[in-house]
Amino acid sequence: MESDEGERLPMSRRPEWSDVTPLPQDDGPDPVVLIDYKQDFTETMDYFRALYRAQERSPRALSLTQEAIRFNPGNYTVWHFRRQILESLDADLHEELDFVERIAKSNSKNYQIWHHRRWVAGKLGTDAAIKELEFTKKILSLDAKNYHAWSHRQWVLQALGGWEDELDFCRKLLEEDIFNNSAWNQRYFVVTRSPFLGGLKGMRDSEVSYTVEAIMANPENESPWRYLRGLYKDDIQSWVNDPKVSSVCLKVLSIKSNFVFALSMLLDLLCHGFRPSEEFREAIGALRTSDPEPLDSDLGKAICHVLQHVDSMRANYWMWRKSKLPVAV
Repeated sequence: MESDEGERLPMSRRPEWSDVTPLPQDDGPDPVVLIDYKQDFTETMDYFRALYRAQERSPRALSLTQEAIRFNPGNYTVWHFRRQILESLDADLHEELDFVERIAKSNSKNYQIWHHRRWVAGKLGTDAAIKELEFTKKILSLDAKNYHAWSHRQWVLQALGGWEDELDFCRKLLEEDIFNNSAWNQRYFVVTRSPFLGGLKGMRDSEVSYTVEAIMANPENESPWRYLRGLYKDDIQSWVNDPKVSSVCLKVLSIKSNFVFALSMLLDLLCHGFRPSEEFREAIGALRTSDPEPLDSDLGKAICHVLQHVDSMRANYWMWRKSKLPVAV
């Protein structure tokens, strides 16, 4: 592919390609805008089209797809043909994973790369699980919110296995960045899908404790508040009646800062039948020290009133919520 000087050797000068007639791109008789491709790219694709038309599935065809992919990693036709060649040659798919990893280093958000890698890993089966989890771990260390990496990782866990250490993986990511909403999402995925943890009911107590601790450390972090709600999915009554949920709201309100999410959750609890103690009324009243208006006897409306002032970007939303409250919440 390259000469002694390190430059790419044109395919027309490679003896192994002397029997191939390049097939130029057909832009039609009157193209509106001609794309000024680089000569190396044009030549590579001309030879690729010739082999693709002939459906030649050979080692040199596989090598050619590698060159074409390096020029344009997003060419789905080249990736598709490469998969056909790999199957025909019964190629070493572990080597293919290494190739994809090299390409992914500078193209980690390329759909075609991830689709191809899933295909390869699926062919290898459970033997690829550890390697795929390590691969996504590398990608996520560079971009913790890479959607493709998270999607691939979830597919690997479900299709190939590797659940045993995944909760610990999430814990480490959250230790590094407790605001990593992708890690919170993955933690929920593991808790609800892992065949080893017992599901939401089996994990609820320990996960609620973990989440409450995260909330108290950073009450302004929306992710654990969302996670806390999710732990009671399809079981609203348990969410309303669990004292750990209302307690964390009260503790955050008592701090008198970063309490928007605590108020929002308390409002939803009230709307679903939670009966607050006098402590909650006192805590909300303490948040209105600079407000000359008396505390509304309806606690839900009082909460909306506070939120209108402290969460001004969504003031209209809280006004709407107030208008939709049932009588005497």
